[in-house]
Amino acid sequence: MDENKEIVEDFYGVYLLYCKNPKYLGKTYIGYTVDPNRRIKQHNKGKKYGGAYKTSKKGPWTMVMIIHGFPNDIAALRFEWAWQHPTSSQRLNHIQKQKRNEKQYDYRLRVLSEMLTVGPWNRLPLTIRWLDETLFRDLAGLKIPPIHMPICIGGVISKKVAKQAENDSNELISCVICDKKIEGKALRCLRKSCDLISHVICLSRFFLRLGEYVPIEGECPRCDKKFLWNDLVRKSNGCYENLEITLNGDDFYSSESE
Repeated sequence: MDENKEIVEDFYGVYLLYCKNPKYLGKTYIGYTVDPNRRIKQHNKGKKYGGAYKTSKKGPWTMVMIIHGFPNDIAALRFEWAWQHPTSSQRLNHIQKQKRNEKQYDYRLRVLSEMLTVGPWNRLPLTIRWLDETLFRDLAGLKIPPIHMPICIGGVISKKVAKQAENDSNELISCVICDKKIEGKALRCLRKSCDLISHVICLSRFFLRLGEYVPIEGECPRCDKKFLWNDLVRKSNGCYENLEITLNGDDFYSSESE
């Protein structure tokens, strides 16, 4: 039921479907969505209702799992494409191809476990969410995801963040980090009692650690509270517009995605 599902704002997810139709049992499909509950209904209703051509008339399908927490749709779509085409991805060409006796579902999970441990994805604050407990697999026998990527079980509801009105005041606010005036988008601490406000680029540099090019988490320079970078950005009106993130390579993705 919906009350037992976690609400996630500004949702970008890449999911894995599993076919339960005896005729096509075990077939899989990988896709991208901003609304997993709507998307699975479309897949099961068929192409006429927005489902993909490859899944049409082959249902019922179940959405086994979804990976979410991507900063934007481009990052999610590139992840989707690489998961769909691991042998064509420069980042995944070290992965052994599907073995003769290996089931398609097992192969998809093996590829996923590898993807989560290589850059740039191993630096993103992703969540591995299992939606169908009957098909749950312990990843312990595969490569274990980084410690900052939680593995959870349970449904999810995507929620769009309401746009905040632009600051109409003639007086510009100063960044607490560089002390320069802020024009346009800004980041604020998620604690209502904290007065942190900064340029997106300033706080991202403050959060960055050695070896990272996208921040994962850090402490607010004002209240010392620790936050995930992705949470700060999602709840501050999509400030990635002011912080260009380029995931070089793997530039192609499926046109069948939502």
